[in-house]
Amino acid sequence: MSLVLATDDTGGPEIFASLQGEGPSTGMPVAFMRLSRCNLACTWCDTAYTWRFEGDNRPHRDGETFERKANQITLELSDAAERIAALGQKRLVITGGEPLLQAGKLAELLELLPDIDVEIETNGTVAALARLDIRVDQYNVSPKLAHSGNDPELALIPERLDAYAIDPRAYFKFVIAEPEDVDEVLALQRRYRFKPGHVFLMPEGTDSNTIESRARWIADLCLQNGFRMSDRLHIHLYGDTRGT
Repeated sequence: MSLVLATDDTGGPEIFASLQGEGPSTGMPVAFMRLSRCNLACTWCDTAYTWRFEGDNRPHRDGETFERKANQITLELSDAAERIAALGQKRLVITGGEPLLQAGKLAELLELLPDIDVEIETNGTVAALARLDIRVDQYNVSPKLAHSGNDPELALIPERLDAYAIDPRAYFKFVIAEPEDVDEVLALQRRYRFKPGHVFLMPEGTDSNTIESRARWIADLCLQNGFRMSDRLHIHLYGDTRGT
């Protein structure tokens, strides 16, 4: 049994240790594993190399496509588990792409890592199998707003958002590019009754200047609406690079 992962700059699997850069665990030392493939296509996605392969015509603002063979790697579960354990971290963040597309294989992987806390970053459209769900300590759910370019019927699935809204492990992280984006967040909060303190606004951007500029007015919107704010710490520390 194997997983399909994204590659780092050396062509190896994107498994690495770093500080979590976003959401409620910001600043925490963790192991990261980035899986390949996604069922959505955000126009501003900063990991388009996980899904926008040659022949994929879904829009992206950079217009760049990636060679699948150079950006995707298959890894046996035992190999992945050994690489994660060797990093010596107490917490694992599984990201993508959309990692829950490989939920069954992830469940088997985590059975090989019984003592590690698990955080999954998801777009909120896919359900975790029960066998996987029981091993997850935190979900970072990032529903996609209109500016992502995704069809809302594909990106905002009521059944899934209802389920995450009542799950105490779920936090909601919204990517914000313009002040008007927060109107959508407020509408979703009213519809799904997200828990107080579980909603984060995060500036869209892949460089420190853009993030800091947007953070100034996002901070005011967080104060006005009782939301929490998420930085993108890894961008400030390492830039927009793989394996960080």
